[in-house]
Amino acid sequence: MTPQLTDNYMVTIAERLKSAYARIALAAKKNNRNEQDVCLLAVSKTKPADFILAAYQQGHREFGESYVQEAVDKVTQLADYSDIVWHFIGPIQSNKTALVATHFDWVQSIDREKIAKRLNDQRPDARAPLNVLIQVNISLEEAKSGCHPDALPALAKFVDDCPNLVLRGLMTIPEKTDDTQQQMQYFEQLRACFDRLKSQYPQIDTLSMGMSGDVEAAIAAGSTMVRIGTDIFGQRS
Repeated sequence: MTPQLTDNYMVTIAERLKSAYARIALAAKKNNRNEQDVCLLAVSKTKPADFILAAYQQGHREFGESYVQEAVDKVTQLADYSDIVWHFIGPIQSNKTALVATHFDWVQSIDREKIAKRLNDQRPDARAPLNVLIQVNISLEEAKSGCHPDALPALAKFVDDCPNLVLRGLMTIPEKTDDTQQQMQYFEQLRACFDRLKSQYPQIDTLSMGMSGDVEAAIAAGSTMVRIGTDIFGQRS
């Protein structure tokens, strides 16, 4: 595909991406962690493929999408860039599981057995098993996606038993708050869940927590992947 962005906007994305990396590095240093142990997932939902390509040209490879059809269109447009790693991070409807199973490398939003089973059954034989994170509703919000922490052990076992899925860890989107102590409390709770699960499933290595508003707290609590969108690509349409 041919980039449609102006040179100025491509520079802006490059600068914002650099700033996001620097923010992660600073937070890691403050917490005596290696910045290389924290992956930046650039959340590109609602943004055109050219924005992704601008970040790609800066060396970035991990991108997160939340809307199935929009994401599949971008995956198709950027098919020549085979080293892009696509993460689906939004809620999954049953009628969209085949598209997710076919086009993505990771799914971070598994919250019930029904969706896990459909993704497992619909994963193409030609593709490697789908990397899966279980989404946990750690702040127990009624309207929030994610499994209840008490349901996590059973769901983890179900996913681990699926031959076309690989259980890689946990994800959360806690209640939005500017209270750093509350942020830390939620993230430390998920970290405890992660540590317990990892003792049973050694392949687990990914703790996806932290977005633009709470990156520092997430990294302090042990996040291995932070999801940043607006700070890289600008406000969503």
